[in-house]
Amino acid sequence: MTAQTTPAYTDILYEVDGPLAVITLNRPDRLNAWTQVMEDEMHAAMLQAEADEAVRAIIVTGAGRGFCAGADMGLLSGAAESQGTREPRAAEAVSDDNFDQKFSYMLKLKTPVIAAINGPVAGIGLCMVLFTDLRFMAEGAKLTTAFARRGLIAEHGSSWMLPRLIGNMNALELLFSGRLVGTAEAERLGLVRSLPAEGFLDAVKTYARELVTTSSPRSIGVMKGQVYRAMFQNLSTAWDEANRLMVESFESEDFREGVSHFVEKRAPAFTGR
Repeated sequence: MTAQTTPAYTDILYEVDGPLAVITLNRPDRLNAWTQVMEDEMHAAMLQAEADEAVRAIIVTGAGRGFCAGADMGLLSGAAESQGTREPRAAEAVSDDNFDQKFSYMLKLKTPVIAAINGPVAGIGLCMVLFTDLRFMAEGAKLTTAFARRGLIAEHGSSWMLPRLIGNMNALELLFSGRLVGTAEAERLGLVRSLPAEGFLDAVKTYARELVTTSSPRSIGVMKGQVYRAMFQNLSTAWDEANRLMVESFESEDFREGVSHFVEKRAPAFTGR
């Protein structure tokens, strides 16, 4: 199927390629440095993909040789220079909904979100990546938290999510040092899966297509919700929820198809319902 590109965005590209929606951070001349426009457009594109019944996975990648260099340093420089002439910046207002923060909204999407880290990623770009479901990183790429080297702190939910992904000590070491971490080390930490740089995005797409073809989209969406809600539940609550969801699964089209294709020894044709 030919990919279809949506022309309405300025700092990102959005295209649908079969069952995949691909969001490309698109400021290659600035290593896709983060802007408010980019943030707003990415949020809108995520919701656009979630609403499209044909889309079964979302891939986020970067244009050119980088993924995201972090916040646009021009904007940070302006903020630093103005601090002596005006009142301190007010803290950003946030919702009290765990799944309604700057990046945590991705956790409540039923569609799996896959980061295809094609090049350097730092700061807020890395924070965003932490809230994707699966992370693939090209060999030779590097990541950094960067905050401590800019006189900043662990922002945008990174102090909450990073330890849950790689443990407290590893998270603190990366946050304290702000050092560069290569693909091989990031994989050893359990933060990413490594893929060759040659043909990287095509390899991520191949993985995603196979995933959403061989596994029920309904099952994927339900299990994604279970995992992230469980972060705020005790065991008995998560167990009770799983029992209820299993009964609901028995009534689904995808359950019937899952049994049928196995018995008939053919490829599945899941509907997501």
